[in-house]
Amino acid sequence: MVRDSRQTGNPLHVAQFVHRYPPAVGGAEAYTARLCRYLAARGDAVTVWTTTAVGLAELWQANRDRQGAGAAGGVEHPLPDGRGSPTVRRYRPLHFPARRYLLKAASLLPVRRWQCLTAPCNPVCPAMWRDAGRDAGPLDAVHATAFPYSFPILCGLRLAQRRGVPFFVTPFLHLGDPADPRDPIRRQYTRPHLRWLLRQADGVFVQTRAERDTAVSLGVPAGRVHLQGLGVELSECTGGDRGRARAAWGVRPGEVVVGHLANNSAEKGTCDLLRAAAGGRFRVVLAGPEMPNFRTFWDGFGPKHRVTRLGVLTDGQKRDFFAGIDVFALPSRTDSFGLVLLEAWANRKPVVVYRAGGPAELVRDGVDGLQARCGDVAELAGQLGRLAADAGLRRALGDNGLSRIPGESRWADKLELVRAVLASGRVYPGRFVPDGRGKPGRSPGVTARAG
Repeated sequence: MVRDSRQTGNPLHVAQFVHRYPPAVGGAEAYTARLCRYLAARGDAVTVWTTTAVGLAELWQANRDRQGAGAAGGVEHPLPDGRGSPTVRRYRPLHFPARRYLLKAASLLPVRRWQCLTAPCNPVCPAMWRDAGRDAGPLDAVHATAFPYSFPILCGLRLAQRRGVPFFVTPFLHLGDPADPRDPIRRQYTRPHLRWLLRQADGVFVQTRAERDTAVSLGVPAGRVHLQGLGVELSECTGGDRGRARAAWGVRPGEVVVGHLANNSAEKGTCDLLRAAAGGRFRVVLAGPEMPNFRTFWDGFGPKHRVTRLGVLTDGQKRDFFAGIDVFALPSRTDSFGLVLLEAWANRKPVVVYRAGGPAELVRDGVDGLQARCGDVAELAGQLGRLAADAGLRRALGDNGLSRIPGESRWADKLELVRAVLASGRVYPGRFVPDGRGKPGRSPGVTARAG
């Protein structure tokens, strides 16, 4: 039975491990920050263990231009009253010549812990690993996000196992195209060392039924998988000025605008969206940070005149963005849920997605959005064209999306579920540990913590 610490009056002491933390921009980063602020506002003591990286590339290569607070690492303490903000411990990733190739070679050794430390995409932070083996402060639970960044997650597991407290993971599994049995995105997120990490957890939080089923298929006992889902805060994404946004974008009267807010990249579908829009009857507005593969695509993309690039948005610009668009498109291969889809619905906007990952389950095709087969740019173009030509369909789908928000997407419900599970204090005796060949063995486990 889950024990909620509200019944005892005792605050939780939680260690949160994550590869990046704000001011870094990203879905997992934003969710982790929201959870930590929620716990801290409830009176819990939260310590975030993370890296100094702001840009994603800083996880594996140095950014010599960035200086200032946090760039060199250290500890950021909470507000004076201790409520509403966590303590943040930032560690500088280790950079060295031929890093990718050396780590790739090292990761071939079939020992799962070692592979968690040496995966080439990892932020390698020796000081984080060292401190996870020394920390002796009050601790009730460890929570870690997100795959495929296994180094900080393993640091969290090290701390939890050493201290005998429960270990939880929110992996945000990206499942890719369900019609492709060898989908490269799904293979990346379910590599053997990541499967092993999932099986170490005393609890795994997932966002969709498909992610739950995948976790169980990878060896996580069904009783340890918690279906959570994400929420939306209306004040953060609604109330923008449509006229101001469209004037700034140079939109003509009656012109349909398709918006896209993500880490602009091939994986998020940005490139496919622009291919689908070429020659179309609508304008595209892109928002969010731009990844290298998108910038390479953009350099060779022809009809740039019908595309507006906004970059990273402020809170006010985000509200104007959703007010100014007519359709929201996220033809992504790499979303475990798709929080921005909720934000679009909160603004009564219809959505278009690929039939892949979390969006395929979240969006009801023909009811509150439209779907296209993953990677089918022609079908994507056709679905966008349908919405561009039919204002009535746009209104109907947007209204249906908005109607789902009150009952399904309250952040307080989602975050309190996580807090209740963290407070359970249960460490399962069936927790796995690796044997000398890197295969799962059995550990004696530890008992649940008292009271």
